[in-house]
Amino acid sequence: MIRFYNGRVITMQGELRPESLEVWTDGGKIAYVGPGKEGGSFEREIDMKGGVLLPGFKNAHTHSAMTFLRSFADDEPLDTWLNQKVFPYEAKLTGAAVYAFAKVAIMEYLSSGITSCFDMYFHNDAYVAANTECGFRAVLCGAINNFDKNPRKLEDDYNKYNAVSPLISYKLGFHAEYTTGKPILEYVASLAKKYSAPVYTHNSETASEVAGCKERYGMTPTELFDSLGIYDFGGGGFHCVYMSERDLEIFRDRGLFAVTNPSSNLKLASGIAPLCDMRKAGISVAIGTDGPASNNALDMFREMYLAAVLPKVREMDASAMDAADVLRSACSVGALAMGLTDCDCIKEGKRADLVLIDTNRPNMQPEHNIVKNIVYAGSKENVRLTMIDGRVLYENGEFFIGAEPGKVYEEANRLAREITG
Repeated sequence: MIRFYNGRVITMQGELRPESLEVWTDGGKIAYVGPGKEGGSFEREIDMKGGVLLPGFKNAHTHSAMTFLRSFADDEPLDTWLNQKVFPYEAKLTGAAVYAFAKVAIMEYLSSGITSCFDMYFHNDAYVAANTECGFRAVLCGAINNFDKNPRKLEDDYNKYNAVSPLISYKLGFHAEYTTGKPILEYVASLAKKYSAPVYTHNSETASEVAGCKERYGMTPTELFDSLGIYDFGGGGFHCVYMSERDLEIFRDRGLFAVTNPSSNLKLASGIAPLCDMRKAGISVAIGTDGPASNNALDMFREMYLAAVLPKVREMDASAMDAADVLRSACSVGALAMGLTDCDCIKEGKRADLVLIDTNRPNMQPEHNIVKNIVYAGSKENVRLTMIDGRVLYENGEFFIGAEPGKVYEEANRLAREITG
C-alpha cells in the first residue's frame, strides 16, 4: 500500500473543499480515505507537505500523436491549416510514428496532472502499445469517415480494444458530419443500437460546419444525429461552439456530454462555446485540450483558466462561471464523459488515479481559496506527482514510464523531420 498524509484532499464528492484526510492506495484502487489511523502496512509513505490531492485531470478530447505537428501548422486560416498542413502529413504517419509521438504526449499529460485522455486518431495498435507500456489510461474514440476503405472496422475495433487491457477502453465514434456521409452515419446508429452504446464526434465546431449541414439536410449536426438514432444511448460532442436552443434541448434530453476545447477554438478562430447556456440547460460539460497541432499545449491548467474566463467575456458578466464548476469538469465530469465511472472522485474502491498539487509555490500563496487558486493561478509547476492505477508515473519532474525522456524526444524529432521533410 501507499499512504498519502500531511496534506489536504478534495474528494470531488459534494462541495469542493480541501479536507485534512489521508488516502491509502492498495494496488490500483483507493483503499482508505479518512483521518489518520494506525494499522497500515505501507511500501511507501508520501508526505504531501500541506499540498492538495485531487482525482487526476481528464483530457476529454485530444489527438495525442499530433505532437508531430506542434508549432508546424500555425497562424493559418482553418481551411489552409487543415487541408495543406495537417491532412497531407497525417497521410504519411505509420504505426511506429504514432507510437513515438504518443509517448511525447503521454509525458506531457503526466506533467500536467492528466491521468487519462479521450483520444481520436488512427494506428490504434501502436497507440495502445504506447499507453500500456507507459502505464497511462486512455479511452479511444472511433474516427471513421468517408476516407476509410472499410468503415465497418468500427465494430471490430469496438470489440477488440474494449478487451485489450484494463487501461484501455473504446467508444463508438466518427470524425464529423462534414466528413461522414449518411450511409456511414446510419451504420454508426445501428451499432449504437446493437451495443446500447454511446457515440461521440466533433460537433458544431465552426459556423460553416453548421451551415453546411443545414444545406445538406435542413438540420443542424445535432438534430441530424438525433434523427438517425445516433444519440439514443447517450454520448457527446467535441467543441459544441455553435449550438442552437434545439441542440441544447437534445443534449439535455439525451444526457449527452459537451466537451469544450477553449484553447483550440481560440487559436483556430472558431469561437467561444456557450458554456453558461449549457449549464443553465443542465448539460454536463467536460474539458479537453484538442490536439497539439491546434492548441499547441496539452495543459489542463490553461484549459481550466480559459473555460472559466471566456464565458465571462461572452456573457459580459464576471460572475458567469465559477471556478469550482470548472475544476469539477476537469476532474469528475470528464471521467463520466469518457465512461470512467470508477475514476471520478477520491473514494474507497475507486481507481487510484491521483494528482498531488504543490501549494508551497508563490503562485499558490496566500491561500484565500485553494480551488480558485488552482483554476485561476495554477500551472504545471504545481504538479508534484501524478499516479495512475496506483503507480507513480511522474514525480518532481521525473518520469517513471519505462523510457528515458531524451531517447523519446530524439526518436520523435527524427520521425517528425522525416514526415514533414
